[in-house]
Amino acid sequence: MVRDRQPSQFTDRESAGKQLGDALREEGVDADIVLAIPRGGLPLGRMVADALHAPLDIVATQKIGAPNNPEFAIGAVAADGSAWLNEEVIERRGIDREYIERIRSEEAENAREKAETYRDDGSLPDLSGKTVVVVDDGVATGATARACLSRVNAAAPERVIFAVPVGSPRAISDLEGLADEVVCLSAPSVFHAVGQFYERFGQVTDEEAMAYIAEE
Repeated sequence: MVRDRQPSQFTDRESAGKQLGDALREEGVDADIVLAIPRGGLPLGRMVADALHAPLDIVATQKIGAPNNPEFAIGAVAADGSAWLNEEVIERRGIDREYIERIRSEEAENAREKAETYRDDGSLPDLSGKTVVVVDDGVATGATARACLSRVNAAAPERVIFAVPVGSPRAISDLEGLADEVVCLSAPSVFHAVGQFYERFGQVTDEEAMAYIAEE
């Protein structure tokens, strides 16, 4: 569900999270657990978890960057090694499979280390038969979200809802096949980067991220 095709401007991540939590509550979402994608998703995840009276945890991934341009995502990998790869871009750029597997392995280890920063063993909580809400601060390419949703789906939940305040129309459409429901407050046709829709969009530190989890 996309609430608005017009651009929205959010004050900061907590403000966006409150609006997202209100929207999910109005829909009658009954969540067993909220999983935030760290680090940027944690301020929103906290607000959503509080609105739905659900516990907050995390699902960690790392971006797989292109050769000589690591900021350009050609995919993403979760802590368990499950990955999504943009095969269209990989083929068009002629990216070597050996490179992809090497970076995938390295970034999976980085994702495990990230998860262990917030949770002792880095594993997902038990999601079997549960209604899970996955939250991030926005979606541009959808690479990170795809890897996260693939990992969550592998844990046999009853229902998966992916919720973001803002996303590119194409990414939101693509993600609909990986979740039972996608909730997006705004999917404007002119979309360059997630940060353009926030007045304040500074990096979330590990210390700040851990504090959001501790607020149970």
